[in-house]
Amino acid sequence: MVDTIQGSLPAFLPFLKTAFNLSYTAAGTIMLMATVTSSLIQPLFGYFSDQLARRWILPVSVLLAGLGLALTGLAPSYPVILALVLLTGLGVAAYHPEGYRTASSVAGDRKATGLSWFSLGGNIGIALGPPVITLLVTGFGIRGSLGMLGPALLVSLLLAGALPVLSAPAPARAAPTAPEPSREMPAAMALLILVVTFRSWTQLGFTTFVPFYYVDHLGADPRIVGPLLFVFLGAGALGTIIAGPLADRFGARPFMVWACLLAVPLAIGFVLAHGALAFVMLGAVGFTLISTFSVSVVLGQAYMPRNLGMASGMIVGFAIGAGGLGVTLLGWVADHWGLPITLWITAVLPLLGFVAALFLPEPRGR
Repeated sequence: MVDTIQGSLPAFLPFLKTAFNLSYTAAGTIMLMATVTSSLIQPLFGYFSDQLARRWILPVSVLLAGLGLALTGLAPSYPVILALVLLTGLGVAAYHPEGYRTASSVAGDRKATGLSWFSLGGNIGIALGPPVITLLVTGFGIRGSLGMLGPALLVSLLLAGALPVLSAPAPARAAPTAPEPSREMPAAMALLILVVTFRSWTQLGFTTFVPFYYVDHLGADPRIVGPLLFVFLGAGALGTIIAGPLADRFGARPFMVWACLLAVPLAIGFVLAHGALAFVMLGAVGFTLISTFSVSVVLGQAYMPRNLGMASGMIVGFAIGAGGLGVTLLGWVADHWGLPITLWITAVLPLLGFVAALFLPEPRGR
């Protein structure tokens, strides 16, 4: 549910742009605000998660995220939109570090497989977000975003009821991860953050500007936005569960290297394709690019085994947020040179991730 809320925003942007007569730069700034608050501050939540678990933040964070997005359709002005997006982002940021920390503790030795299944829920949510918000807004107008509040409240209540069960095993699970001081690899973690930054820049660039490309540049029906992003993000969800066993078998580092390289020709193929083939290529890009999501978390936790929550926050949050900073720059490019140039720049960004990934070391103690 958290990621359904988060995934709804890119598909919501074209409607907000029309309603408030925004520039591409202003639309990119909305994504920047969402990314900064939902991602860049996640390491802070991860730090507190490592120090003392606070499972009650899980239901509270779902409710905050849902409330922020639901009220965005009622915002009277652009600054209020930014404030509500900030509220949504805080809810998203609070949820993920504790969630990944808990998932890692129960995954055993097959961490890539375990976290890939955990990530599947989030990636399905991100894929469902665009068609859900598109259906609500095309059916009820921009105020249809209020429809997201009901499911968020329901999931929040379910999580609140499950808190005793979620909290009970935490002390027993936490002990095995503590005595590994010699395996910390901060330099490797910094390089991994750079790799994930380039990957997320590409992913956020496509989710933000592919809808604008089809609606504004090609003149397509706005209702195509939901299916477009569902193909891209849904294929990524499928890639996530396939990536886990492959990374467990062949190693997380090699998987990151070759996935970044493969994403480049696929992304270029999408930019060149037309019709149904464009949908196929977009799905292939999402499958390859997003498949590295849970694998990068596993690799980050292997570089920082004593601080699993912070490691998760730095990968899921900070690195992805840093990539999101580039979305505003891409918006500036779109305003001055057009959407096709923006997509070409986005398509070649994974090549930089591949070059950086070549220098990633293997985690110690493998």
